Amino acid sequence: MGLVAEDIGPVLAREKFFRGGTVEEAVRGPILSSWERSRQLGLSPDGCELPYVQDLDLDGRLVRAAAPVMDRLQARFTDRNMNICLADGRGAVLQRRFGTASLARSLPAIQSVPGFVFAEKYAGTNGIGLALAERRLINVYGAEHFAERSQSNACSAIPVRDLLSGRIEGVLCFGYPYADVDGGLDTVIRRAAGAIEQRLLEQSTGRERALLQAYFDARRLLPDGDARLGELAASGLDWRDQMILKEKAAELISSGQRAALAVSLPGGRRVTLLSRPVTSPSGVEGLAVEAVLPARHERLAVVPEPGAPVAGGPARLLGRQALAESVPVAGPPSRPAAREEAGELVMVGEPGVGTYAVAARRRLELLAEASTRIGTTLDVTRTAQELAEAAVPRLADFVTVDLPEAVLRGDEPADPARDLYRTVVHGVRDDCPFYPAGGRVDLQPTTPQLQCLTTRRTVLEPDLRAAPGWVAQDRTKAQRILAHNVHSLIAVPLLARGMVLGIASFYRARDPAPFGDDDRALAQELATRAAICIDNARRYTREHAMVLALQRSLLPQTFPEQNAVEVAHRYMPAESGVGGDWFDVIPLSGTRVALVVGDVVGHGLHAAATMGRLRTAARNFAELDMPPDEVLTHLDNLVGRLDREECGDPGAGLTGIIGATCLYAVYDPTSQECVMARAGHCPPALVHPDGTVTFPDLPAGPPLGLGGLPFETATFHLPEGSQLVLYTDGLIEDRERDFDAVLELLRRALSHPSRPPEETCRAVVEAVVPEHPADDIALLVARTHVLDPDRIAVWDLPADPALVSSVRSAVTARLTAWGLEELAFSTELLLSELATNAIRYGSTPIQVRLLYDRTLTCEVSDGSSTAPHLRHAASTDEGGRGLFLVAQLSQSWGTRYTPGGKVIWAECPLEMAAGKDLDAHLALASFDDIPAI
Repeated sequence: MGLVAEDIGPVLAREKFFRGGTVEEAVRGPILSSWERSRQLGLSPDGCELPYVQDLDLDGRLVRAAAPVMDRLQARFTDRNMNICLADGRGAVLQRRFGTASLARSLPAIQSVPGFVFAEKYAGTNGIGLALAERRLINVYGAEHFAERSQSNACSAIPVRDLLSGRIEGVLCFGYPYADVDGGLDTVIRRAAGAIEQRLLEQSTGRERALLQAYFDARRLLPDGDARLGELAASGLDWRDQMILKEKAAELISSGQRAALAVSLPGGRRVTLLSRPVTSPSGVEGLAVEAVLPARHERLAVVPEPGAPVAGGPARLLGRQALAESVPVAGPPSRPAAREEAGELVMVGEPGVGTYAVAARRRLELLAEASTRIGTTLDVTRTAQELAEAAVPRLADFVTVDLPEAVLRGDEPADPARDLYRTVVHGVRDDCPFYPAGGRVDLQPTTPQLQCLTTRRTVLEPDLRAAPGWVAQDRTKAQRILAHNVHSLIAVPLLARGMVLGIASFYRARDPAPFGDDDRALAQELATRAAICIDNARRYTREHAMVLALQRSLLPQTFPEQNAVEVAHRYMPAESGVGGDWFDVIPLSGTRVALVVGDVVGHGLHAAATMGRLRTAARNFAELDMPPDEVLTHLDNLVGRLDREECGDPGAGLTGIIGATCLYAVYDPTSQECVMARAGHCPPALVHPDGTVTFPDLPAGPPLGLGGLPFETATFHLPEGSQLVLYTDGLIEDRERDFDAVLELLRRALSHPSRPPEETCRAVVEAVVPEHPADDIALLVARTHVLDPDRIAVWDLPADPALVSSVRSAVTARLTAWGLEELAFSTELLLSELATNAIRYGSTPIQVRLLYDRTLTCEVSDGSSTAPHLRHAASTDEGGRGLFLVAQLSQSWGTRYTPGGKVIWAECPLEMAAGKDLDAHLALASFDDIPAI
């Protein structure tokens, strides 16, 4: 049974928090942590005074970088109650923009005037302060604010970082009414912060652009310096050659020393790279790397791609025209130290600084973010999807994940290359013609994916057009994929604990640069983290399937045949685990039937195993014909005993079962009465023949396992055609829904009395069961029937042995009327034994009853509580053989106690032959003088 915490909203949670209550399950983690920090700082919700500062850098690099972005945001939110603010790294507001101009006049000064500091230590929980504390995108809604004055507002805030250093330079924050919460604002604010960060980066790399200008100024002093610029296009170097030169040039700049390096290119050619010191007019010192092809005396320079944005640093190389258009230059140019032969520029920059460093930092940020985004659930498919979502678009434009069918089932793959299924296809758009998710993928031996599976190594294909193995898999589909500009591939095996779980394929399309070694290392790191999470999810899937199979095996597979009620049932496990819910239908003597529904606290294998023990015990107690309150008492004692056994040694740290709930009902079709008792369980629903739905006022009783408290019963008259609906709390208790509203849904779903139980079950599941059940649900619907009074015969018997023969005659006559003449002989024997025993050893009143249903039931009741016992009589004993005769003639017999005495009953199958084993029976007893039992 899943115990659900009290469902409280943010307002009630906030009030409960300030009263000292526990609200962990009702408040988001970052908000609760901020509340606790604010309280520790001694802040008061109704008195958070914000300091005002005047030393604002209103013309600093952050404000300059954010200015055009703030302009665009103001235009985007025109005529909306949007408050857009930019704060510095200490939380002081630098700028405010408003979607509606009149909004600035209607807001208090702290929300409209720059200069107020919203750091958490002053303002408590708010967007700016929490974004600085959590160092990530934060949303704060209404009552989540610490200050009373902000209860009607919502805000979204995100830090703005220096991409080179990683330091938080400021915070961008949106403030808006709580009623205008829009999930799309997260995307807008992320993009806006990214644009500001990019503009900050351009300011930082201005130093490198100055170095580049100094280099070109120096080149103009050399003979034919201008003529040698931009000759790369005619040099015959392709993109592979350029990438090799860029990587080696980056190494030279990072070394910080003047040097020469011979680089071997594909095709046998060699290029010499020269690193030269260069100083900008402002004194920035750096290195410029030139390429010289001595064999042909051609000077080579790497120029920018057409349409590429201008940015300094070693990752993007600038041409002279692009530089002249973007960077104004002042000051005298630097002269080379000596007259040397000049080559063409490859890179320029400061050692250790540049966009290569930015790319490395972004890779680290992606890995850090992936550690929180991948593996949030224990679902194999969802984990694979999270890998793809983390990689797109920051690493790749498209990602596919292929897993063996065994992994999807939770098993270990015997051969990961067989039975591969396309589990995930995710990309920047949906029209790329990869194999769709859900289908089987048969890989050719030459494909990079199969190679990475067999070698357990990552395979990099920088140019898919030159990858015949990939094209040979499906030429038509490959051509269609290439037509979408997909040009580069990284295939990574998903390895976890020495086992291959599948393949992750990363494709690039929008960025014309192919994947490189850094991208391969990043993809491999992402795949490794995802593989561990997939393996954890696979193990959980297997264990969950095992527990679910165990639980289903412990639940009734079919119900025994009986005519008292018509039943239907449903069992639905929780999404996150298997619980201990159970139900049962148990035929009892006298055509009665017991209906049971129970729920064990907790989830998992332990709860399922405990459920099986309790269900078995409940059936055993029911077989003893105990009333409902006594059955619950025995179950209560059993749970307490199991709890003590499970606890074991107090020092071992083990916990017990804690408890369980149960509802036990017995319906008698001869009297149409239902006796019920419950132990902490949900009350049943009763659907009357006219469609009225009620929830009977049944004494609750304590949950099983507490011990020492009595259980009470209640008796209800159920007209024929009534429906008794028993269920566990998972059906109606859901923290996302109001309890009374759920009960109303249940009432409406049940208010159709003419439906058979199966349709009632279906209607309840469709209308009431939550979309994502957090707890198991057991549902049992029983429609009552009545035993025809013409099939019931009752005789009162005086305490005179001589009158037994008259009862035998009356029984024979009634059996003849029922068409059961073949059973008359054996039934006379049974009744003679039972009636004579009641006269000799019981007390008045004595009554004989016959019930004609699926079996013929013979009952003899008397006022004594003394029960007979079956035993082997010795050859010298005068009695003791009567019950042996009863046991031989009937298929089952027993004793049940009533408030006025007891009933001894015996059931005979309707197909019993008249002379069945008569010789053996006649040897034990005679008709005229039935011996004592």
